[in-house]
This record gives sequence, C-alpha cells and structure tokens, in this order.
Amino acid sequence: MSTYGIEHSHGMHVVHDGQRQAPPLLLIHGSGASGGFWSPVVPALAGHHHVIRVDLPGCGQSPPAPSYDVPAQAGQVAALLDDLSLRHVAVVGHSSGGYVATALAEQRPDLVGSLALISSGPSLDALLRQPLILRVLLAPPLGPLLWSRRSDAMIRRGINATAARPVDLPDDVVADVRSITYRVMRTVLRRNTAYIAERSVPERLAALGVRVLVIFGAADSRWEPSSAHQYDAVPNARVELLPGVGHLPMLEAPETTSKLLLGFTATGR
Repeated sequence: MSTYGIEHSHGMHVVHDGQRQAPPLLLIHGSGASGGFWSPVVPALAGHHHVIRVDLPGCGQSPPAPSYDVPAQAGQVAALLDDLSLRHVAVVGHSSGGYVATALAEQRPDLVGSLALISSGPSLDALLRQPLILRVLLAPPLGPLLWSRRSDAMIRRGINATAARPVDLPDDVVADVRSITYRVMRTVLRRNTAYIAERSVPERLAALGVRVLVIFGAADSRWEPSSAHQYDAVPNARVELLPGVGHLPMLEAPETTSKLLLGFTATGR
C-alpha cells in the first residue's frame, strides 16, 4: 500500500491510498464518523485499488457546509471525482454513507461503476430503537450539553454500542468524532431520514440498473438485520449477512469485509 496524497477539495478532507493507476474505489463513511473508520480495510483494498476516502462536510477534518441534504453532499463528491477525472468508480458507503453513494449514482451515473452498501438501512420501517447512550447524547434537552462534554471514553462507548464485537478506535478517529458538532449531527440525521422517507433505497437502486453489493451485520443494533433482504428486489444485487457482526463490519470484521469488497470489484458480483 502506498499513501500518496492528503488534500482538501470541494469542502472535504480527502485521503488517497494505493497506486494512482489502479482502478478507483471511493469510500464514504456514515453519520457521526469520518474516513478514518475505514482504516482497518484500507491496506487490503489499496493493494488492488486507488482508494479515495473522504470526510463528508462537517465531519472529521472537513469544515461545515451550507447544506447537509443527501443530494447536496453527493454533488460535492461528484465535483471531487470530476476534478480527479475519474469515471466508473466502485463506490462503497457505510450506513448513511450508502445514501450519499446512492444519490451520487442517481445524479451522475457516469461516475459510478458499481455500488457496495454496508449497514445502510433500506427504509424507515427497518430502523430499530437506538442504543441508550446514543439516545441520551442526541435527544434534547440534555443532548446538546452532554455532547459538548463527551470524554474519549464516552465516545468509544457510544461507537461500541452499535457493534456486536468490541472495536478498538485509534485516538485520531476519536478526535474526528469529537470534532462533529451537535448541530451538524442532528441536521445530518434529519436529512438522512428525509432522503429515505421520500423513497426507499431499494426503490431508488432498482431504477438505476447499477450492480450492487449489500453487506449487513446479522447482529446490527441500528437496523433490523432481516431488512437487508429488502435489497433482494434490486436487479443485479447481492446480499451478504455476516454472523455475529453489528453495525460496523469494517471495524468488527475487516478481513471478511475486505474480501467481499475485493471479490465484488474483481468479478462484478
């Protein structure tokens, strides 16, 4: 693996790994996260791809944005890919990052060669009651006060609450999460909800005809795991359920996740 570039482009912190001449692979993180969440799978992926990781606006090392609407975020990602002169990119989104990836394919089908969605809830009826620590941190009136006073230990507990296996979070990833403000987090969650309330993800994908891989933890605590099979209705979609894995497959089962992604990009299925 060769890390060869870190930049800010179109309001996003961007990290490049692997060889520039290799097939491009874009990684988009979910709500309350950053590109650092992909670190465990990057070495394997960068052995075969030019891996591009973004911090979405207001997350990690990216500044706030005027709009957090899902299509607006997808537009910023599209502008980045245009600047890099990339087309037919394999795009991977985790959780709500899968919504940005889907919106990117809706807006600019020329940019997206295939889509892999990891733990991306298909519709609002699949949403589970969230872990207690997340409900406390996000709900007013205490949420704003507690959010600004989060300790590193509290951030780690909040992230681990969505996992079925303990995950080890480096200090820089914890710092990325700390940088996200309460206002940004609440706004992003509302915009994500609006996107899938307007039209479910499987319905959106079925209209696109793009190849799709869906990876879901069979022990996901944020989305009903069986809802992954809503994606069976999408032509050219393949669904993989990972036993004993929660909402964070790339952190909980990086080897399995990497193999699935590489198999998908190599064979087209």
